[in-house]
Amino acid sequence: MAQELKILVINGPNLNLLGKREPDVYGNQSFEDYFSKLQFQFKETELSYFQSNSEGDLITKIQDADGVFDGIVLNAAAYTHTSVGIGDAIAAVSVPVIEVHISNTFAREAFRHQSYISKHAKGIIVGFGLQSYELAIKSFL
Repeated sequence: MAQELKILVINGPNLNLLGKREPDVYGNQSFEDYFSKLQFQFKETELSYFQSNSEGDLITKIQDADGVFDGIVLNAAAYTHTSVGIGDAIAAVSVPVIEVHISNTFAREAFRHQSYISKHAKGIIVGFGLQSYELAIKSFL
C-alpha cells in the first residue's frame, strides 16, 4: 500500500474571518467548514490546517513543516505582498509550496499584483474561490 501523503494548509491574516469578511469577494463559507469537506474529499491524504494573523507564526510553521509534510498549500493573504520573510522561509525549506489565493489578485488593486512568494513556489493558483485549495491539493497527488 502506498504511503499516505501529508499536506499542510496554511492560511494567513484575516482568513479566519472567511464567511463573514467581504462575502462578495471571499464567499460566505467558513474555512473550517470548507476544510472538513476537503478532508472528506481527500480521505487518502492526511490534511492538516494552520491559520495565523502573525507573520512570525507563519514562518515558523513553514520551517517546522520541512521533512514532515509532502507539500504545503499556502494562502499568505496580505503577507503575500509584503513579507520577504515568508518568501525566504519557503526558499529555505525543501517541502514544495503551492501559493493559492481565493480571489484573482491580478484583477484587484495594483499592490496585490506583487508576490514575495511566487518566485519560490512550485506553482500558483488564483481566482477560483475556495476551489483554489482543492486544485492545489490535487497538484500534489
